[in-house]
Amino acid sequence: MSGLPASAAGGPAPATGVRTAGLWNIANILTMVRLLLVPGFVLLMLHNGGYDPVWRSFAWAAFAIAMITDLFDGHLARTYNLVTDFGKIADPIADKAIMGAALICLSALDDLPWWVTGVILFREIGITLMRFWVIRHGVIPASRGGKMKTLAQGVGVGMYILALTGPLATLRFWVMAVAVALTVLTGFDYVRQAVRMRRAAREAEPAR
Repeated sequence: MSGLPASAAGGPAPATGVRTAGLWNIANILTMVRLLLVPGFVLLMLHNGGYDPVWRSFAWAAFAIAMITDLFDGHLARTYNLVTDFGKIADPIADKAIMGAALICLSALDDLPWWVTGVILFREIGITLMRFWVIRHGVIPASRGGKMKTLAQGVGVGMYILALTGPLATLRFWVMAVAVALTVLTGFDYVRQAVRMRRAAREAEPAR
């Protein structure tokens, strides 16, 4: 590179009207809202001992808002070129934070077995770290199974947050069972993709 502007160096002039996304854009603001909802959710969830149906409903509303913003911030960032370094880091943290807070609260209240919380959190944190491990070789895209897993987790955890009884309480058990199964299966699939991607990158490297 000559260090001169393209026009001075005889090359094409840079395109006008192109700007990089700033920190304060709608996608990042939604991510920040999701992060702020985490402590609010915990306070609502544990208020009055954690077993008040009314406060559990408020906690469910906070959880639902967080999950809905998760659907929109990434889409908005990609569609309107609002991808930022902050968003790349904060978005997955916000996702894991709200889900982790909900799972830990439910297990602490003896509504959900600790092993379920452990399996889901181990998978989510492990896959996130693995994505960073292979990021220089490529990005592992979200699979259809991964999206179904996220939906099942959101619905299942949401049903456990509410003080349900009768058939709905039975239904939420099976929804959570499906979520755990998808969590494990998609986790193995992501590991397989990561290993294959890293192996292909090593084979493509020139011999030293």
